[in-house]
Amino acid sequence: MNVSNNIKLIIFDCDGVLIDSEILSMKAWQAVLSRRHRTLSAAYFTQHFLGKSMQHVLQCLADDFSLAFTAADVDEFHHELQQQFRRDLHPTPGIETVLSHLQIPYCLATSSSPQRTRFALKTSGLAHYFGNNRFTRDEVEHGKPAPDLFLHAANTMQVAPAHCLVIEDSEAGLQAARAANMPYLHYIGGTHLKACTVNGRDTFDNWNTFRRRFAPLFKNGPQ
Repeated sequence: MNVSNNIKLIIFDCDGVLIDSEILSMKAWQAVLSRRHRTLSAAYFTQHFLGKSMQHVLQCLADDFSLAFTAADVDEFHHELQQQFRRDLHPTPGIETVLSHLQIPYCLATSSSPQRTRFALKTSGLAHYFGNNRFTRDEVEHGKPAPDLFLHAANTMQVAPAHCLVIEDSEAGLQAARAANMPYLHYIGGTHLKACTVNGRDTFDNWNTFRRRFAPLFKNGPQ
């Protein structure tokens, strides 16, 4: 797609875009399901969990794993995930340079809960870049792949959808951007997508590539 140069707002997904967390989420789910004698494959995780809300994930667990998760079970997952985050969570390589040099507004819009988002941003050291410019699944009726979250973010930031650029790693997020009629890019630099290859101008795996392509949006140009 030909992304317009008239970009006034960048909407970042969080998990797998700002932070290299999806591989950790998969490991946490694998650990929790292993205790219940279930096996979660990377392919299933990518297709059914990636970019989706907890509500959707729990429905998948009920439908495909015959597991009815209670609130205590969900707490067990969050505890496992926090352990993974404390040990291994990092920003995606180069994203801090992007955030510190952008000259236009930006925000994040994530399928995660407010609590998980706060913990992830604090643990990764990215919280100060966003302030209150963060939007979570709890704020809208329908999560990704519906466009609600991106449209809510754009409306709150007072930017028309056509002037937003969405950066996503998941198919659900890309579908949401298309449904919102927003230009988008597919970031595949996260560890969970290491088997993917760059395919066309919509896809990139390196934040330096992004900075060079959109040099006018940055202070001091590309580096």
